[in-house]
Amino acid sequence: MIRAIRPGLWPAVVLLVVLAAMAAVPGLFTGADPDAADLNATFAPPGPDHWLGTDENGRDLWARIVHGARPSLLIGGGAVAVALLGGAVVGVTAAQLGGLADQALSRSLEVLLSVPWLLLVFLVVAVMGPGTFPAMVGLALVSLPGFARVVRAEVLRLRAAPFVEAARGFGWSRLQVTVRHVVPNALGPVLALATVTLGATIVAGSSLSFVGLGPQPPTAEWGAMLAASRRTLSVAWWPAAFPGVALTLAVLAITAVGQELQRRADGRHL
Repeated sequence: MIRAIRPGLWPAVVLLVVLAAMAAVPGLFTGADPDAADLNATFAPPGPDHWLGTDENGRDLWARIVHGARPSLLIGGGAVAVALLGGAVVGVTAAQLGGLADQALSRSLEVLLSVPWLLLVFLVVAVMGPGTFPAMVGLALVSLPGFARVVRAEVLRLRAAPFVEAARGFGWSRLQVTVRHVVPNALGPVLALATVTLGATIVAGSSLSFVGLGPQPPTAEWGAMLAASRRTLSVAWWPAAFPGVALTLAVLAITAVGQELQRRADGRHL
C-alpha cells in the first residue's frame, strides 16, 4: 500500500502539479502573449491589468512567468532524465562486466567528476552554441557520473541478495536476472536521488540562462528574465522579484518532495 503523503508536504505537491500544468498547458493560466511588447505600459506596477506588472518592454510578467516554466523546467528535468538513463546504463554495465571494463568506466567517471561543472558546460556550449538543448546536454554530462556510481553500487549490492541467488537457481540467465530483478530494485534509490538533484539542476540551468548560455531572447525563461531585470532594478523591483520567487518556490517544492522520497527509499518514514 502506498503510504499517505504527510500533511506538511501537500503544499509542495500541489505546487509541483501547478508548475507541471503551467509547463504543459500555459494557456490554462493566461491568454496573454508573453512576447507582446507595449511601450505605453513599460514598467507598469502590479495591478488589475497586469497582475505582476510589466517589464522594460511592457510585456506582461505573469504571462512570461507562466510560459517561462516550460524552458526553465525542461533544462533541469531533461538533463536529469538523460543523466539518469545514461548513468543507469553505465552503472549496470560496469557492475555486471567487472574487471578491466569496470575499472575503465569507473576511471572515466572520475575524470568527469574532476572537471568543474561550469567549465564542462562551457565546453559543450562552445561546441554546440547557446540554447536550451546545449545547456541540457552540458548539465546531463555533469550529473551522469553521480547517477552511474550510485547505480553501480546498488547493482553490486543486489547481486548477492537472496532473491537474485534464487533466480539463478531456477536457471535464469545473467541477462534475465539483471533486467527482471537487479535493475528494477536498483532504480528505487536512484529515482529518489534524481528528484533531489532536479532542484539543483534547475537552479544551474537558470544560472546558465542568466549569463546568456540558455534559451535566447525573446524566449521567456526565469533565469533570462532575472538577467534582463538586473539593469533596471533601481527603476522597478517587480521584474526581478517575481521570476526569482517562481524559481525559489519551484526548487523548494521539488527539494521537499525529493527529500521525502529519499527518506522512504532509505526506510525512514518520519
